[in-house]
Amino acid sequence: MACAKVPLDEQHVTEIMGPMGREQTIPALHPDRKEERCFLPYKPPPEDNSSAQIEEYLEQAQFISEDLDWLLSLPHDKFWCQVVFDESLQRCLDSYLRYAPRTLDTAQPVSSPAVADMERCVHRSVFMVFLRMATHKESKENFITPEVFGEIIYNNFLFDIPKMMDLCVLFGKGNAQLLHKMIENIFTQQPCYYGDLNETVPSILQVLGTVLERCGLQSEGATASEPLKLGSHDRPTSMTMPQKDLVDLIVYMCDTCTTLHAFLDIFPEACETFHSHGVLSRLTSFYEMVVPDLEKALRKRNFDKSVQEDLWSRLCHSRKRMVEIAHLLLQHTCLQPILEGAENMQSSVEDLLQNFTNFIQEKRFLADYDEQFPLADDISLLQQVSPHLDETRTSYLLQAVESAWDSVGKKRGRPPVPSAGAAAGASARRGAGGAGAGGLQGAAATAAAVVEDFPQKGDNGAVCTISSGELESLLTHIRELLPDLGEGFILACLEEYGYSSELVINNILEDRLSPSLDKLDRAMPRPVREEPPEVLSTRSNVFDDDEFDVFQRDQVDMDRVWKGKKKGQSLHALLDDKQHIAEQKARYLAYETVVEEVLVDPNDPGFLLDDYDDEYDDTYDINQVGANDLDDDDDLLNRRPFTTPLVLQMHKKSQGKEEEEYNEEEEENKDGGVKRDMFIQDPAVLRQRAEARRASMQHRRGGYRPPPSNHVEGGAKGQGQSKETVLDRRKKEANKSRGANHNRRNMADRKRNKGMIPS
Repeated sequence: MACAKVPLDEQHVTEIMGPMGREQTIPALHPDRKEERCFLPYKPPPEDNSSAQIEEYLEQAQFISEDLDWLLSLPHDKFWCQVVFDESLQRCLDSYLRYAPRTLDTAQPVSSPAVADMERCVHRSVFMVFLRMATHKESKENFITPEVFGEIIYNNFLFDIPKMMDLCVLFGKGNAQLLHKMIENIFTQQPCYYGDLNETVPSILQVLGTVLERCGLQSEGATASEPLKLGSHDRPTSMTMPQKDLVDLIVYMCDTCTTLHAFLDIFPEACETFHSHGVLSRLTSFYEMVVPDLEKALRKRNFDKSVQEDLWSRLCHSRKRMVEIAHLLLQHTCLQPILEGAENMQSSVEDLLQNFTNFIQEKRFLADYDEQFPLADDISLLQQVSPHLDETRTSYLLQAVESAWDSVGKKRGRPPVPSAGAAAGASARRGAGGAGAGGLQGAAATAAAVVEDFPQKGDNGAVCTISSGELESLLTHIRELLPDLGEGFILACLEEYGYSSELVINNILEDRLSPSLDKLDRAMPRPVREEPPEVLSTRSNVFDDDEFDVFQRDQVDMDRVWKGKKKGQSLHALLDDKQHIAEQKARYLAYETVVEEVLVDPNDPGFLLDDYDDEYDDTYDINQVGANDLDDDDDLLNRRPFTTPLVLQMHKKSQGKEEEEYNEEEEENKDGGVKRDMFIQDPAVLRQRAEARRASMQHRRGGYRPPPSNHVEGGAKGQGQSKETVLDRRKKEANKSRGANHNRRNMADRKRNKGMIPS
């Protein structure tokens, strides 16, 4: 038997073996210790509810459940012998991971409660087997050496990356924490799984490329699996591929996105590996190209209503999961180090801003991402942890978000869910799954539970004003997808949900309309538009209802209507007709009567009311109101005389002297006999007078400085010159370059010294 406190990989047991019944000592983990038991592969519940198929499923599932319960009841050494060396057990577990119904699978409602109970039993047993397989130490006596445990599970393919992803999808709801510990223990005991994960990421990127190729799209930087032939001009697209292929493509994409999101949500340590391979940029470009293309195909192509509802739900679910995958990658590679205050916080801030900048060109993805995880909250967080953040860059990002909303034609509805608690966001969402190991749900309930991409009411119920052309476009768009609805019902839905066609289509397909819309007839026709009244019936004219109003009268006196000269009337008779003058004469005669005095009865009670006392007005006009007030100019001067400031006194004195001199000059001119009517005066006399005035003015202002004496002219030639003349001539010769022909003498001397001018 096994020894106490010895790891299983080092234990040996003695058993009777062979045809002779001899005892042999063998390791505790040995193929001969495996029990001969055949585990049946798993098959999903039947789609139709025939009794034979249900009975077959119940019988097979009962065998699987009993075999797994028997496996779980084995002791520690026997359990591991069976797990490691029994290939049928691995086929059974792999078949369940492959064929077990996912949450979004459109299974028919289970008619028998026994089928649902059996499905829950098998589901729980499989999860318990995987949980025990991922535990290397069950107790102090039953354990395996961690290094050996890692080699056992890795070399025998008990776990691999696809299996762990399927485990997260199938058992993640309600068991997230347990699955996280389980997968974390596997990666801790066997680090080689990180290498496998690193090799798995390119395969996931290849899946995205395959979907693009099937839709007739090509991503940037991606290469096709094989080159196109020269003669193949027609590439399959989402509009031309067979309907079955389109259904398989959407289901395949939905399953991939759901699986990847579940794995990253439960095991966030893998986000760093995905981020290093550039999954974020590839995912955003994939979203921008594939989502509008598939939405267009679902709207334009003819599908069965139930199939169309299922595909639309899967596409909406895929959109939401892709946005959440992008948020998980940003949260655990950028936001988490920022919140924890890591050493490389500044690099994380820069990486986050760079990723947001890369989102700008993906308008559709940016708007959907901002709807679930507002960028304004993350930027506010960055501004708090990094005070020196570039305001221009952040404002540019916020404006790009607004531009993305406008470019995709979406309008903000209810306030977005804040992302302040980014560190605890993943665990909060994982805990919202509810208890239970995850049973099957109906298709309608599934769609209502997972499709939460859009708010229930657009723009908080506000009515959008759009043009008639845009309204007709929205009606046509919805009628192509849902032809059985009446235009009146569609108009009511558009008005209720802010004229958002996506919101209307989602709520109609998911049967989540407001109570007021549920009461309406879905085949309700469009209300008849009231015709505007005719122009003639609504006109207004000054000649309405006259004797010639043909619009109101059926008969008109035609004797009073003629064209040209009236018959029987001459021109002289028309001019001699002064009837209009006689009609106006009585009016103007009334103005000829002028009454000088009007007799008024003093006893008349109205006399006092109409009396006008002109004497009072005359008295009021004669009185000089305000003439003798204290604010008169003379009175103000008497109380305080005006004093000229000292600053202005000197200027006033000089100005007064100039005026006196000017007056004296005028008097001298008068006395000197200068005639005022003299046409031309002697210019020399005028210059002398001006020079005299300037000299006297300069003398008064600061002293007159006579011009310096100039002895340059000197005496006659040959008689010798004075010392002053010689000095003045030398000074003029040295300084004459200051005037015209600057520096002419110096340059001439320079040329002469260099031999350029013969001396």
